[in-house]
Amino acid sequence: MLGYTKSRKSWKTNVFAWLLLLPSLVFLFLFTFYPIAKTIGLSLYQADLATPVPQFVGLDNYTHLMDDSIFWKVMGNNLWFALGTVPTSLALALLMAVFANKALRGTGFLRTAFFYPTLIPMIAAANVWLFIYTPKYGLLSRFMQGIGQSDINWLGSPEYVMWAMVAMVVWKEAGYFMIFYLAGLQNISPELYESAQVDGIGRWTVFRKITFPLLMPTTLFVSIVALTNSFKLVDHLVIMTKGGPNNASNLLLYYIYETAFSFWDQGIASTLTVVMIAVLLLVAALNFFGLDKKIHYH
Repeated sequence: MLGYTKSRKSWKTNVFAWLLLLPSLVFLFLFTFYPIAKTIGLSLYQADLATPVPQFVGLDNYTHLMDDSIFWKVMGNNLWFALGTVPTSLALALLMAVFANKALRGTGFLRTAFFYPTLIPMIAAANVWLFIYTPKYGLLSRFMQGIGQSDINWLGSPEYVMWAMVAMVVWKEAGYFMIFYLAGLQNISPELYESAQVDGIGRWTVFRKITFPLLMPTTLFVSIVALTNSFKLVDHLVIMTKGGPNNASNLLLYYIYETAFSFWDQGIASTLTVVMIAVLLLVAALNFFGLDKKIHYH
């Protein structure tokens, strides 16, 4: 009888929990799972201007991507963009967090100054940096002329355009990641630092042996967010380069947008979307399982 009562109570608890989750599950299904399933299905069809009624082609769209030189160039661009933005943003965010956490005066001002670029919409930030990168009249060109260096067309040169994009995104995102590192630093017990100070341990050793290992849960979360952002940022390309010159700054999400709304090929655009989802899942999984063994949760 006692077991029956416990079982009934547990059943009621589970039902109540699922009822609380039901609204979120409905929205998750309608706006996440259903669109993903619809996109996967459409990726198996030819759906362009030449075929008003989509025709089933199986895996032909995926085979077409393997022979698409622009696709491989875009994937390479996205890889370099991620390698340029993620480690730099995280390192700069950690440096700013340590500095803002240790500052004796003006702590509020420092944190506001570091976080302020995050509050600027990407479209506005892109316009600001477009002025900075403008040849002859931009701030960067004026500075280079002032020190006697030749002017560089940062957004018009295939050699430099990606570096220009990386610098802008690092400036935009580092303050956002700093907030998470700052929260992580403030959760570390001061007793650990006091013990290290009593033992005469140097600052670098304290950071390497205490601070950084205890920040690994934060680093895991922030790195996954940063990697995801490197594949889904597209607003700045619309304003600054439109993927040019010669697709030198084109990224996967912008290529999907072009394919869907400029070339009106929904089949290939869906295929590209499936590839992007698969890449993001793979990157997140590798990041999670690779860092999880090195994380100190307590």
